Amino acid sequence: MNYYSQVIGIKETDKGTDLIVRIPGEKVKHKIIKVKNGNVINSEIKIDDNRIITSDQRKKIYATIKDISDYLGEWPSYYKEFLKFNFCFKNNIEYFSLSDCSISIAREFITYLIDFILEHDIPLSDKVLNRVDDIDRYLYGCIKHKRCCICGRRAELHHVDVIGIGNNRNTLDDSKYRKMALCREHHTESHKIGQDTFNKKYKVYGITYEDIS
Repeated sequence: MNYYSQVIGIKETDKGTDLIVRIPGEKVKHKIIKVKNGNVINSEIKIDDNRIITSDQRKKIYATIKDISDYLGEWPSYYKEFLKFNFCFKNNIEYFSLSDCSISIAREFITYLIDFILEHDIPLSDKVLNRVDDIDRYLYGCIKHKRCCICGRRAELHHVDVIGIGNNRNTLDDSKYRKMALCREHHTESHKIGQDTFNKKYKVYGITYEDIS
């Protein structure tokens, strides 16, 4: 569940930070109770810092939309509106303008666009890593859609944290192991030059991943 919300209270304690959150115009208690686990409900909080979209973010967005339109065969203006409306609907947020939206919304929209091209195997005119604004989410998307995080080709799972001898890969819970999605070529290269060198060369790293789909 994703809702626009407002933080109306905040208190720091020795255990962390307690927030009082308001979701304007929505009644969600019955929905939350359905997924309640004990006394704790795990959730993700994203704070909008209110800074305005940067020129670099805008450039990434328009370049990616153009690549999508070139591949799918429609005008960029059509896909700009189609993807924006779909993004807003998916995240339950108000329609926004690319001229003055927040830097946080721009980052989320870029992540949405990158996930779209990974899911639909759409080639870009530039390296995907040059278009990314949130590297963690990109690496997660590559694993989810089985796309190499370096070149975008079909990928296999590469364990950054080595699974020890004697462990059965088919039955082992590897959700705590860091991993990345790499094509055969880049997978081989990572073993050849070593993980640290590989990470520095391509500016990537392993992440923990658990399929929640």
